[in-house]
Amino acid sequence: MSVIEEIKKVLEIEAEEILNLSRKIDDSFVNAVNAIYESSGRVIISGIGKSGLIGQKIAATLNSTGTRAFFLHPVEAVHGDLGIVSAEDSFLALSNSGETWELNNLLNTIKAIGCKIIALTGNTASTLANNSDIIIDVGVTQEACPMGLTPTASTTALLAAGDALAVALINKKKFKSSDFKKNHPGGNLGQRLSANVRDIMLPISKAPVVSANVDMKQAIEQINKFGLGIVIIAENNKLLGIITDGDIRRLISEHKNILELSAKNIMTKNPYTVTPDIPAYNALNIMEERQIMAVPIADNNKTVYGLLHIHDILGKGEFKFNEIK
Repeated sequence: MSVIEEIKKVLEIEAEEILNLSRKIDDSFVNAVNAIYESSGRVIISGIGKSGLIGQKIAATLNSTGTRAFFLHPVEAVHGDLGIVSAEDSFLALSNSGETWELNNLLNTIKAIGCKIIALTGNTASTLANNSDIIIDVGVTQEACPMGLTPTASTTALLAAGDALAVALINKKKFKSSDFKKNHPGGNLGQRLSANVRDIMLPISKAPVVSANVDMKQAIEQINKFGLGIVIIAENNKLLGIITDGDIRRLISEHKNILELSAKNIMTKNPYTVTPDIPAYNALNIMEERQIMAVPIADNNKTVYGLLHIHDILGKGEFKFNEIK
């Protein structure tokens, strides 16, 4: 078997084991999500070896997406770090075999503290499973390692299960992009969300704009040229309205030949706008609430400064700072 064939085989095995995991998802997973959601404390995650490394990643993912988490090393725990655990916490225990002595040695103490124990294990008949309140089966049928010894597919399945927990909690908590920004002030997304709208908008000189009297052929050409799904209707730098892809689709169902109409007959008058000085995360929340992909940037006098597309906030394409002249 060639190196390429070996690599493909590893990826195929790991992909198949994740699919097998998806077929085993049941109410135990739902119960785990609810238990963490209803807890007023943190998610204390513990495991050793490869499972411990996966546990650290799960903790990082939970923290960045609105669920407070802490990784507790089992050995450090018995030397004093158990003091961080409280009855309000949830305890997420990771072990493929379910027979990891260092981890199982904590269980009676965790129970005595009052934590609900959630096990992610490949052995539902193990000591860990038997001492847990909720059991999530992350077992695999084979490892990608040809000897069947090195944790490969099993750690991939464990990682995927942790990601699934985190994403389910994002939806459960209605965690927003603006919330994400608070936890990621240093990255590209955090930088964009921290900026004001004027810093990331498309300035009016580079935005799709037509006058009210143009025919729909010209308006559609502008929408196609910029690929933003919208064209601004303005006169003398004053906002009159907008036309979107959705407007055109609805129009086609009502008129045989929309090209006979002019922009002023079709445009949405007095569209919703945001001002250039509000934070980008506020604009994003508004766009999410109103389910709009793009919004004109204008002041209270309807002077239009530009256009903000959701991609300008979330980062499709290059991030550039602009300035109102």
